[in-house]
Amino acid sequence: MTTDYELPFQMLDESAIVTAKLEHDPYDYSFVEHALPATVKEAVLADAPRISGRGSYGLPNLRYGQLFGTVVQDLLSHRFRRLVEQKFNMDLSRSPPVIVMMGNTTGHYNEGHAHPDSKHKIVTVLLGFTRTWPYERGRLRVLRSSDRDDYTFEFAPEFGRMLMFRVCDHSWHGFLPQKGPRMSLQLCFVDSEWYVRREYWRHGISSMVKPIPILNKIIEWAPR
Repeated sequence: MTTDYELPFQMLDESAIVTAKLEHDPYDYSFVEHALPATVKEAVLADAPRISGRGSYGLPNLRYGQLFGTVVQDLLSHRFRRLVEQKFNMDLSRSPPVIVMMGNTTGHYNEGHAHPDSKHKIVTVLLGFTRTWPYERGRLRVLRSSDRDDYTFEFAPEFGRMLMFRVCDHSWHGFLPQKGPRMSLQLCFVDSEWYVRREYWRHGISSMVKPIPILNKIIEWAPR
């Protein structure tokens, strides 16, 4: 019986992910310029979720087409998990995945705030799905501290660009506020199924509240 360890990716570029350099300053991270080939860009984006609001939405609350779903299938495969394990020399067999997506940013001061990620997260993988990002602000930054201007590396959240990093107490990252369509997927390997359920519940409640104008306005201005 064939397992998904053995099946090749249908969308992800395995060679690009494997050969991407592992950086150690200021923490362990790896950037992949083309984790998805440019040849599938328009077809995948045509099948991507339509997200009109700000903030993040859990994967179960999104509707999308077959080709985008194939990308998700690759990301949730044992094969991709194994690549991440090899990249960081760690065991993720007891670390279930959770996926959320961002679709837009409003440019408010509290978007993109610097944070090291939750202590429940083991590895975070960010994958861009923005068609183009012409702005100087809004680029994701690998930070040395909680200061968003204290960065070692930044990149536009454009289609196919991937950043993965080992979560620790100083894995600071963020971006400067910029209004615009900013679609990116976040896959996290976490410490328990309880955390997966909590995250999907939390984002599910949020997605129901966002269409209500007064409640959406409160969310829009709330600290993050």
